[in-house]
Amino acid sequence: MMKRREVGRSSGRRSRRSCREEPHAPIRHAALTRRAMASADPQTTRLDFLVIGGGSGGLAGARRASELGASAAVIESHRLGGTCVNVGCVPKKVMWNAAVHAEYLHDHSDYGFEVESVRFSWEALKAKRDAYISHLNRIYRNNLDKAKVQNIQGHARFTNDPEPTVEVDGRKYTAPHILIATGGQPTVLSDADIPGGNLGITSDGFFELETLPKRTVIVGAGYIAVEMAGILSTLGSKTSMIIRQSGVLRNFDSFLSTNCTKELQNSGVDLWKNSQVTSVRKTEKGLEVTVVTKDQEKKNDEEKTSTIQEVDCLLWAIGRQPNTSGLNVAAMGLEMDERGHIVVDEFQNTSRPGIYAVGDVCGKALLTPVAIAAGRKLAHRLFEDKNDSKLDYSCIPTVVFSHPPIGTVGLTEEEAIRSRGKENVKVYKTSFTPMYHAITSRKSQCIMKLVCEGKEEKVVGLHMQGLGCDEMLQGFAVAIKMGATKADFDKTVAIHPTSSEEFVTMR
Repeated sequence: MMKRREVGRSSGRRSRRSCREEPHAPIRHAALTRRAMASADPQTTRLDFLVIGGGSGGLAGARRASELGASAAVIESHRLGGTCVNVGCVPKKVMWNAAVHAEYLHDHSDYGFEVESVRFSWEALKAKRDAYISHLNRIYRNNLDKAKVQNIQGHARFTNDPEPTVEVDGRKYTAPHILIATGGQPTVLSDADIPGGNLGITSDGFFELETLPKRTVIVGAGYIAVEMAGILSTLGSKTSMIIRQSGVLRNFDSFLSTNCTKELQNSGVDLWKNSQVTSVRKTEKGLEVTVVTKDQEKKNDEEKTSTIQEVDCLLWAIGRQPNTSGLNVAAMGLEMDERGHIVVDEFQNTSRPGIYAVGDVCGKALLTPVAIAAGRKLAHRLFEDKNDSKLDYSCIPTVVFSHPPIGTVGLTEEEAIRSRGKENVKVYKTSFTPMYHAITSRKSQCIMKLVCEGKEEKVVGLHMQGLGCDEMLQGFAVAIKMGATKADFDKTVAIHPTSSEEFVTMR
């Protein structure tokens, strides 16, 4: 079982806005100093901006504050870069790229290439991936040094001093502006939750695997479960997914959820629908996972118990939780939601003046670029007199690195109907075989949907799954953020032959 991280680790896919404080007054640029000063307590170091968490949001906020003249420091207990760089987006994309190579190998003969005795080495890939991540860690450290941001290594904990103060390894630090950017961590199951639950790993443990598992069971139906299943299955591990309901990605547009579920099954993933793991047992041949499945066709919800034998890797992908353990946020009186996320308002203010939070610890839009943007916006508000500087959380584009990849931005059809009314929503959609697969024996569909509202048919949602959808989304997200209508799409000349042209030719 992976150990829980101490606070100071930060992350790399919403909380209540019950805090309604006005934006706190920013420090005047001319009053900022470039050096940390001693406070009334000679044992306490005072800065202009103190950041807890050296992940995406914390680093972005600290560096931008320093550029604007503030003395800043970042406290981090692990490697710089947080979840995204170390056990998230970046190493995941490396593994996904490897899986895509495996898919293309299946198609080589269809394109006239004879490839014999191809061997995949998980060990070689892991070594190169880990070396790349270490290189990024050094770059992050160098960037902090260049920005003159102090890097404090250790576990942060709020003290009970009258002035908000953080203690790290016996030394105290304070600032008029303290940012909590400690991110999140995978939810861990113990034996008390499920007998044998601690025999499984989380997504963090996935990146520690020394060899490719022969037999994998993944529990979960969210984007992390989908991505891990796709990578492992495509690289050659016999993979099963245990999901509570009948499909994956249930928070996405139903068009995507249904198609992604189908693509997983078509690619060879063994999908256990309406199922839950009830126990795990270690045997001489591996793990034995006991699963209970409800028969949805029978009104009495009859259950069937089965076991999956000789499992090398059991991976829990059942959600994430805010990383606040050990931080002593209770001493600060910060308002928390029911899941333990720190509640912030639209300006990232917590319920305690002078303390802010960004990123996954807030529980809203858990994406690396969101944390980065929020951290920078906050720095400009605090240190550049930009009182209205805040992140707009609407219409945020998201990619799921499934096989094939998913791209989505804006409202789902279901959300649009709930908020606008069915009579005010019009949907355009299509599905087709990408030209790449015209001559391959391996097939994969591309699906696309536009969700439009009102008489002007403003595009409020765009959803797709297929080859190239990950790289296709960014430009369309700009158009939708600017308020493009269906007519604007129709007036745009298509690029042929591409999959993206379908979005400007839908009828």
